Amino acid sequence: MIDLQLKSVSKRYRIQTESDKPSGGLLGKLRRSTSSKDFWAVKDVSFEVPRGQALGIVGHNGAGKSTLLKLLSSIATPTQGEIIINGRLSALLEVGSGFHPELTGRENTFLSGSILGMRRAEIAEKLDSIIDFAGVRQFIDIPAKRYSSGMFVRLGFSIAAHLEPEILLLDEVLAVGDLAFQEKCKKRITELHEAGTTLVFISHDLTAVKDLCSRVILLEKGRIKADGAPDEVIREYTESAVFHKRSEIAAEARVVEVTNVSFYDSSGMASGTFLTGEPMTARVDYLVHRPTPNVSVSLYFYGSDGQMTAQWTTALDGIPIDLESGVSSVEFSTTQLGLQGGVYYIDVTIEQMGTNFEYEYQSQCASIHVHTTQKLRGSFYMPHTWRQVHTENGDLRPALELMAEDTENDPLSLSSS
Repeated sequence: MIDLQLKSVSKRYRIQTESDKPSGGLLGKLRRSTSSKDFWAVKDVSFEVPRGQALGIVGHNGAGKSTLLKLLSSIATPTQGEIIINGRLSALLEVGSGFHPELTGRENTFLSGSILGMRRAEIAEKLDSIIDFAGVRQFIDIPAKRYSSGMFVRLGFSIAAHLEPEILLLDEVLAVGDLAFQEKCKKRITELHEAGTTLVFISHDLTAVKDLCSRVILLEKGRIKADGAPDEVIREYTESAVFHKRSEIAAEARVVEVTNVSFYDSSGMASGTFLTGEPMTARVDYLVHRPTPNVSVSLYFYGSDGQMTAQWTTALDGIPIDLESGVSSVEFSTTQLGLQGGVYYIDVTIEQMGTNFEYEYQSQCASIHVHTTQKLRGSFYMPHTWRQVHTENGDLRPALELMAEDTENDPLSLSSS
């Protein structure tokens, strides 16, 4: 049984541009003319999703994921092609989008559930389970406008997670709430899938895609580039993030030009996929047009949510780089990568040391995929060691003295003086 079928589906948008052209006559007035061009956000996409399958759809920004999401959820209609849906489809997209701030959590549960297609009797039957899943029982009868953002999204997801569709469409919704609630959400989605629900998961979170999906499709410029096992497609996805020039500095003003950004694993092989806690090296290649003294080079790591997670920079040790004409490189390395699982987009800057003056700035010029084999809480992995210390009669002084002695003998320890 095929639950979803796309036959040569394409979606075209017409982009209008305006231009000023001088009109005739003595006044020389300007008249505004418009022209349009076609942009194919999705082009000739065909695939089938058998009943009970969990399909992941990934791709870089602008690949066509959002457009495909709108087509599958009937928000938009295809320009060409046909979409066949066999079964009741629910789209779990923007959780809590149907809430009214003046209504209580209980009233909003009935309102939102009805919008999502649940019958009132069904909502009443599942009400206690919805409230307990969201963890908002003591606040369920106060207006939603009093809720924190975390309570808001937890209740919204809980309502949507208690749908029982035959086909479930997901879009980045597993990133709601704190880490513990995210794990709860993933468990609920897994339960639905094990009960026979067909899943289509469109996301930047490659770790979640790998955990939930048995098949992955890679989109690139609106077309299917790869379709297969998660490991193979995710590897192709990360390796396809080749360097592209998108400098924010005008070409005539640049004294130095970044020509490539590459990443290497512990064996020295170029890679786009890394493991939290393992070694990683990054190299920035650049071409110097004019000798320039006193500069620093920095890499910025942005998560799929657009938030900066980390920075690597030559400026920390206070030693400037003097640029000489020609080709050169800077290498950064770590013995234990601190990034948690996910996709990270890379910015590069070359600046005047100690200032914010930029000689070169490349935005999202590369990306890497980091995955984690163990459950690590928090947004960043901090390398650490531990040991068990035995004390007598609750006296901690021997342990503290031992720690002080170890610190004195540790050449890497930092003095507070």
